[in-house]
Amino acid sequence: MAASSLYVLHTLLTRRRDATVQTHTLKSLFFLMPTTLALATSLLILLYISSTSNVFFIHPPLHLQLTHPPTAVSLNHENPTGSSSYFPPKFVRLSNWEVEEHTDFDGPGMHIDDKELFHNRDVFLENYKEMNRSLKVFIYPHRQDDPFANVLLPVDFEPSGNYASESYFKKVLVNSHFITNNPSEADLFFLPFSIARLRHDPRVGINGIQDFVQRYIFNISHEYSYWNNSGGADHFYVACHSIGRSAMEKAVEVKLNAIQLVCSSSYFISSYVAHKDASLPQIWPRQGDPPNLAHERSKLAFFAGSRNSPVREKLLRAWENDPEMSVHSGHLPTSYSDELLGSKFCLHVKGFEVNTARIGDALYYGCVPVIIANHYDLPFQDILNWKSFSIVVATLDIPLLKKILEAVSIEDYLILQNNVLKVRKHFQWNLSPVDHDAFYFVMYELWLRRSSLRIQS
Repeated sequence: MAASSLYVLHTLLTRRRDATVQTHTLKSLFFLMPTTLALATSLLILLYISSTSNVFFIHPPLHLQLTHPPTAVSLNHENPTGSSSYFPPKFVRLSNWEVEEHTDFDGPGMHIDDKELFHNRDVFLENYKEMNRSLKVFIYPHRQDDPFANVLLPVDFEPSGNYASESYFKKVLVNSHFITNNPSEADLFFLPFSIARLRHDPRVGINGIQDFVQRYIFNISHEYSYWNNSGGADHFYVACHSIGRSAMEKAVEVKLNAIQLVCSSSYFISSYVAHKDASLPQIWPRQGDPPNLAHERSKLAFFAGSRNSPVREKLLRAWENDPEMSVHSGHLPTSYSDELLGSKFCLHVKGFEVNTARIGDALYYGCVPVIIANHYDLPFQDILNWKSFSIVVATLDIPLLKKILEAVSIEDYLILQNNVLKVRKHFQWNLSPVDHDAFYFVMYELWLRRSSLRIQS
């Protein structure tokens, strides 16, 4: 009996001890799980940052080899003046140089392919020729005495200001050879309402734009069959003001189906669909060539703008007081044009939206644009190789901006700046369009997006 009692007692104590051990093990496991997950998440974040940013390393620049010795020359190729000074004293000015092509590439400097302005010039020229021959656009007709003629018809003056691209495009389009009065032969249908003019119309205003667009789509879809034939997939509209991104909220079929040709082309926002939609360059119109393009560029970089976004706040905090970086949020000590002419790099920094006219400004004044605007679907990306004439910097790398720009070799900078001078004409509006100007490039982007989809009635 005593032996039996001892056995029972031993069994109970053993079970209790095992249960205690198991409980402690479970508690330890639950305690370690969140810690392990946090560490794993941190490692993944660090891996992502290291693969997409320069935060951890700035590599030395890859210097491209030159096949001709450097000589002093102006970069104003139309009116060369060998005596003008382009670079600050620490730079050498080069001309008549060619880059020796290498098949291998093992550094972060300018890849040999990055000097080419077009992704594929031959393919572009062939397509461009076909576009000019075959593309037809039908514009929904409206009379001069229409109550909203100011919104639906082209302006009767030369467009100007920050959002002129929208008016320029429509004014040039209506007089172009792309227009057809026969809807059956049209590849695309233009919705001619102007978001910018609706915004300033006291009968509509900002709060009434969505209702106006909704009624307009309802009217044309009931009066004509063209919208219903494709569900709007072969229709497009143009908007440069940022209010345009919310203008389609009550006409969802426009947002989802039609081609949106907009300046606020951020693929981070749901209202813009990359590849379906296209980026319209925001250009402040200027006529002729700027004076003295061979200006001495003594400043490393230039930016001027209001503190209207966290990105700009970050930039200004980091570089506002740097003597080599002309970064301003208030009154400029010199004129805006002189700052652009006197800087090697000109910064395009996201404000309320990803787009501003600063890229066009930089190109016009021969300054290499630096784009600090994450998720910006850049204009003419289907045509132009932006790496050949600009530098894109992630907002995360703003504290390293000066190192990034100083790491650009003289040879690489000359390639960028030379391509800036070549690409300027593609970012120029003309009342009488000139081959390969902004109007023709926008039409090419539309041509790429034309749809053969039709629903047979």
